[in-house]
Amino acid sequence: MIAPRYGLQGKTVLITGAAGGIGSALARAFAAQGARLMLLDRPDTALPNLSAELDATAAVCDLGNATQVARIAAQVREHWGSLDVLVNNAGTEYPTPLADTTPDAMARWASLLDNNVTSMVRLTQALLPLLQRGASVINQSSIWGRIGVADFSAYVASKHAVVGLTRSLALELGPRGIRVNAVCPGWVRTAAALRSLAAMAQAQGRSTADVEREILARQAVPTMLTPEELAGVFLFLASDGAAPLTGQCLVASHGEVMA
Repeated sequence: MIAPRYGLQGKTVLITGAAGGIGSALARAFAAQGARLMLLDRPDTALPNLSAELDATAAVCDLGNATQVARIAAQVREHWGSLDVLVNNAGTEYPTPLADTTPDAMARWASLLDNNVTSMVRLTQALLPLLQRGASVINQSSIWGRIGVADFSAYVASKHAVVGLTRSLALELGPRGIRVNAVCPGWVRTAAALRSLAAMAQAQGRSTADVEREILARQAVPTMLTPEELAGVFLFLASDGAAPLTGQCLVASHGEVMA
């Protein structure tokens, strides 16, 4: 284990969507800092392997199911009694073009909003009694929470909503000494991002490589982020070094969006 640099040794940290590309990088980064972890994800993911690798507590949870979420809160209380850091990382990403009038189109739209926003509220509310003064809540948004993107209206709307949610909860929970911030990543080289890239290319009738080159040309640093690079932003926001920050949405996009 590397020497802790963020003062997170022994801190209790819960990460949702922990088995995905970004989630697993976050789990490894917090574990390397000596944090005690609870990792959540859906069934049929790499969660058991990651949990064994990091010697972390793990649980399968449908964040859309209030009963399962309450069970997680009870488990956190039983294991640790309180929670220092909540990382709301779980989310879903797929196109929702307005021209799609298939019977399930609006159901897919609503499901994405529930997955990316309402489930975040549901879990944070359930864990609120365990978040002590000095705790940090970190919500995963996106640079698409700052801009518009054709054919991805539900995802974009959900990430804008996460920004608004973060600012509102920062005001609501500030008197309790709980900080709430968000991270707005740009293009991170994960399976989910590459699927979206391919969907954009298909909609535009272009090659994926051509669309990727165009995206990277808009960045000050013309390379995709890695999940490991992004993890450092979360470690900082979880640390006491970020104590002055709440209600902030930190853009991490290699300069594609500067706001």
